[in-house]
Amino acid sequence: MRRAIFIAALLFFVSIGHGQKILINMDLKQSDHLKAYGVAYAALESGVSVEWLLNYRGGSFLMDYSAAIERLLRIRGVAFSVINGAEAGAIYAVIEQENMDVVLLEKAPAVAIYAPPNKQAWDDAVMLALDYAEIPYTLLWDEEVIQGDLQKFDWLHLHHEDFTGQYGKFYANYRNADWYKDEMAKNRAMAKKLGFAKVSKMKLAVVLAIREFVAGGGFLFAMCSATDSFDIALAAARVDIVDVPFDGDPVEPNVQDKLDFSMTFAFENFRLEANPLIYEYSDIDIPPSYAPVSRGAEGDYFTLFEFSAKYDPVPTMLTQNHVAAIKGFMGQTTGFKKNLIKSTVTIMGEAEGTEQVKYLRGNFGRGTFSFYAGHDPEDYQHFVNDPHTQLVLHKNSPGYRLILNNILFPAARKKELKT
Repeated sequence: MRRAIFIAALLFFVSIGHGQKILINMDLKQSDHLKAYGVAYAALESGVSVEWLLNYRGGSFLMDYSAAIERLLRIRGVAFSVINGAEAGAIYAVIEQENMDVVLLEKAPAVAIYAPPNKQAWDDAVMLALDYAEIPYTLLWDEEVIQGDLQKFDWLHLHHEDFTGQYGKFYANYRNADWYKDEMAKNRAMAKKLGFAKVSKMKLAVVLAIREFVAGGGFLFAMCSATDSFDIALAAARVDIVDVPFDGDPVEPNVQDKLDFSMTFAFENFRLEANPLIYEYSDIDIPPSYAPVSRGAEGDYFTLFEFSAKYDPVPTMLTQNHVAAIKGFMGQTTGFKKNLIKSTVTIMGEAEGTEQVKYLRGNFGRGTFSFYAGHDPEDYQHFVNDPHTQLVLHKNSPGYRLILNNILFPAARKKELKT
């Protein structure tokens, strides 16, 4: 049936060879990969459907010709070509024969980012990517999440948050810093406003609301500490894992034995790091935050898995790129220890020869989550108050492309996807 459909499409386009389409190539010949995603998003906003050609020239985009889209492509400096129906038919024929497929994107997803109103003193790669690609988003924080505003959105990114209520475990090095004191004051004030006795209880309410959002069909994308701290907060929903410096009372006895891994999305059987002076939440992170990457920046790479485009379209979409090996980068959570990942989760990128998983996805209820370890794909070791990354210098970044793949995923026609 699939072959017959493609042959029919081929014959149709050959017969109307004058019909024009815009092809946005996403291979090594693309001048600005990141802006290309923004143009695809703008096309969806304007009511133009976009075909995502999985594995064809790096995951290219194809759409009906529009003078307005062509003008936008030229303004934003994105490489493209205008092709006729016969040329489009030839592309479909190649896709039918190879490990490629076509996914139809129909509606621009409503995008939200969970972040404090003034954000932290360091940067968030997803906000940088969206701003550069010119994709609109709405900022939400604890109050909006708890009052139910997530239901207005299709896609949610978690800013580099500590959902355990331990303020990022920065206590040992930054407890006297103004920005750290300000963060504690903000969170405590918000907890009090919302009727919670502790920040950890407020963050748990947020995590449970996000869990419900995903179960109902939402898409969750998290990076760095928002990945493991999210699952840790879920596992510890019925136990106090927060020590005196953070909430004024000690950790509950035997907390490790009281964790409930059935609550988590991606991780299980992990061990907590209860010491408030150690900059780490658990043994999920690999290498741990207090240990350097043994290979150094020059030797640190992770490899994307290759999936069957026709039978595994979701991970194929999320791994579209013009290269298979991507530069590694550190963060409070640099990588995920493979043996602590649930068997139901799909690993999409790992550092070969190590136990480090960099990129994974899974389903929860009717929704999907995607976790990407590390802080900034173009800043190997980002420190507090470092200058932010200028994406105009990294417009072809493979690491940032993975972020933007996730943005477009909810636009896919769900009945075509096998999750």
